[in-house]
Amino acid sequence: MAPSVAKTLIIRFSSVGDIILSSLLIRTFRRRFPDAQIDFLVKAEYADLLRGNPHLTRVLEFPAGGTFADLTELRRKVQAANYDLIVDIHGNLRSRYLCLASRRVRRYHKRTLARRALVLCKWNLYGHEDPPPSVALRYLGAVRHLGVADDGEGLEVFLDDHDRNVARSQLQQAGLEGVHPLLGIAPSARHRTKIWPPDRYARAATRLLSQRGGGVALLGAEHDRETCHTLQEELHRSAPGIPIANLAGTMSLTETAAVMDHCDLLLTNDSGLMHLGAARKRPLVAVFGPTVREFGFFPLGPRTIVVERRGLSCRPCTTIGSSRCPRGHFRCMLETSAEEVAGAAEQVLTP
Repeated sequence: MAPSVAKTLIIRFSSVGDIILSSLLIRTFRRRFPDAQIDFLVKAEYADLLRGNPHLTRVLEFPAGGTFADLTELRRKVQAANYDLIVDIHGNLRSRYLCLASRRVRRYHKRTLARRALVLCKWNLYGHEDPPPSVALRYLGAVRHLGVADDGEGLEVFLDDHDRNVARSQLQQAGLEGVHPLLGIAPSARHRTKIWPPDRYARAATRLLSQRGGGVALLGAEHDRETCHTLQEELHRSAPGIPIANLAGTMSLTETAAVMDHCDLLLTNDSGLMHLGAARKRPLVAVFGPTVREFGFFPLGPRTIVVERRGLSCRPCTTIGSSRCPRGHFRCMLETSAEEVAGAAEQVLTP
């Protein structure tokens, strides 16, 4: 019989996508142990993604720019809390330091060797699962011995009335409230090689909306503003009649999710906002370049399509993206056409 668990801490410091992917673990753990205390430790800048989660008891925050002294103080608090289980799904030096001297610590299998073999030697050691499981499902491996299992309900991010009111206000100001189809585009990513060129997004959006009308909401964080501005200018040139709201850097992550709820379709790169859209169960088309399905980060949602350039001998060239194409040609993105993406979007939009 699996042991009872009364007090649990889940650790995942960052980033947006990884924390959203952990929502499956949080919910299924709560269903397995409905009376348990379940705390989650995360970096402060990502805490909004968890504060409204009804399955959590507390959200513990590591401060932005936190020092080793902050980490040591946090470790003291973790030890004082006397958790009977810590689920470390980050597995880096910080999280391992926090777990020192804890009684029970569980981690999931990151498949580090398989990732390196696929990137460096193009040897696929992941086996024959088709499709390979999402990282969200792999997280469950850390607690499978406790009877925690996938419930088939995917990812989730919780919103409140403030998030919805901000989203509605932003769309009203841009003249996009009630506009259909509303196309949400998240054209940026943390690493440059994960960014499909903005002019391609503009062409795909123009192809989709030129006959049906509608509008575009550009989504991203503060550091995505330049990419979104470039795309906005491209759209003004190619489709001057389409209303556009450039919302990058103006909203929190949960407010951005509330805007996504108004969108009939999302176009994204392999990014945290892709996972945010999947968690809100939005129809979604994602463009993948240097990374592949085996790593476990394809969107986990009911109406999603990934457009990728298969058959390139250089792909994958990285597990998380990089600042430039190692071979200088960037074929994985440049050979993905606007017509392909628009065609995939048409499939997702068609009931």
